[in-house]
Amino acid sequence: MNKLIITAALTGAEVTSAQQPALPISPEEIADAAYACAQAGAAMVHVHARLPDGTPTQDKEMYRQIIAAVKARCNVIVQVSTGGAVGMTPQERLAPLTLKPEMATLSMGSVNFGGDVFMNPPAEMEIFAAAMRDHGVKPELEIFDSGMLSTAQRWLKKGLLSGPQHFDFVLGIPGGMAGTPEALMYLRSQLPAQSSWTVAGIGPAQLSLGTLAMVLGGHVRVGFEDNVYYRKGELATSNAQLVARMARISQELDRPVATPDEARAMLGLS
Repeated sequence: MNKLIITAALTGAEVTSAQQPALPISPEEIADAAYACAQAGAAMVHVHARLPDGTPTQDKEMYRQIIAAVKARCNVIVQVSTGGAVGMTPQERLAPLTLKPEMATLSMGSVNFGGDVFMNPPAEMEIFAAAMRDHGVKPELEIFDSGMLSTAQRWLKKGLLSGPQHFDFVLGIPGGMAGTPEALMYLRSQLPAQSSWTVAGIGPAQLSLGTLAMVLGGHVRVGFEDNVYYRKGELATSNAQLVARMARISQELDRPVATPDEARAMLGLS
């Protein structure tokens, strides 16, 4: 079984400092969090940018500062978000790709997102995929529901995607697929051949689905974007605390964590 890739989703677009006082906001805070997560066992960080007041932004210069600050501290893979925040235009969401990061997320469809709708019409999704090809960015295909996996399979047949793909199953979003073992097992059973996958369990699903993914040969995403608690009623003290727990579990399961360079090789980035 391959080594375990742990991704830390450090900030997201929805969580506020009132909900999680340790939420990193500035480029320096995000870079410090990335370094701590790398020390705890993360090979990749998933990055959203914020303005100084905490407002989510896809401003290219903010992402440039974040990437530079992270790279100055550690060797983790920096994966930028093209999801941005609900309501952003496609042009806003695409901006960080011009920086040519190693990876970026590519959502494979629209989904009800709490009280909002995260819109990803097919024509816009194709524009995002083409921009990633043009800039040499490896996509991580974000799957919030089973129909999105079917879309990815169609895209592979049509040549809109090529080669082995890496998927992220985001489970437990209100409006998306449930954060249950049954949902994860179904999605895993439908994966295209040669694919790799990560699970991002939302809220209380983070620990249980992450542990199950380790056993099944998948990879794990943790962090404040998906879950601000360490256990019920107890806020996590840092993103690194959530990473360290997964690293400890992987050690007990005799599945070592991947270094950033090992993860690059596994994901076809090197």
